Amino acid sequence: MPMITPTNKSVTKFEGLHLYHAPFSNCAMRVRIALAEKQLEWTSHLIDLSKGEQRTKEYLGINPNGVVPTLVDEGVVIIDSTDIIDYLDTTYEPNSLRPDTETEAEMQAMYDWMHMAKDNHLSIKTYMYYKLGATGLSEEELIEYRKNQTYDKALLAFHEHRSTHGFSQEDIDKATAVLDDCFAKMDARLKDYDWLVSDAFSLADITWIPQLVVLGRAGYPFAQYAHFERWKNAIMARPSFKQSVTDWLK
Repeated sequence: MPMITPTNKSVTKFEGLHLYHAPFSNCAMRVRIALAEKQLEWTSHLIDLSKGEQRTKEYLGINPNGVVPTLVDEGVVIIDSTDIIDYLDTTYEPNSLRPDTETEAEMQAMYDWMHMAKDNHLSIKTYMYYKLGATGLSEEELIEYRKNQTYDKALLAFHEHRSTHGFSQEDIDKATAVLDDCFAKMDARLKDYDWLVSDAFSLADITWIPQLVVLGRAGYPFAQYAHFERWKNAIMARPSFKQSVTDWLK
């Protein structure tokens, strides 16, 4: 679990739960949903991604990846969304977000779904940025980013590639193939089950919920997966979806 020691020491004095986030960030949505499902109180710190606030020295001193979200719990800093939601569920008892039976097989299945989303996040970014026409970093911004973001080399390489070369058709085809494989697996699982693991809503579902929003906005053809559509409708009917996604996107 990537708990880090921040160079920006101001956050180490925070009391309670604090979340640095952005409304349309899929990773930030995961954490807001988990907080809502756990019914936890938290303090909001909005980061304006369009202004590059995630790349300022002040924020990089909190999260060296230069991304959202970042959770600060009583001065303890956690920087990866899948680890954050796992941390919240293991640290705070009310409203468990684990499989009902918590067998070894079901726990492994939950983590497998979570890791699938985490491992493929650059494919999700590639598809989303391309379809939405998002521009890369300017030369000046890229120079500054190279200098300050030294924590995640894969993420740095991703932004260098999209900023200096743009996405090729091969890049898009590879990203689309990864996504198609993920959602085909989800659809197969959801043919006979309401949720991704066991018979209960869990962290596995939370990890994939934001893709409904960001990839849906980018025009991903979710309708081809009939069982996934049923799951999607059940997700959107949960109070946590309105609290953590819809209300923030207004």
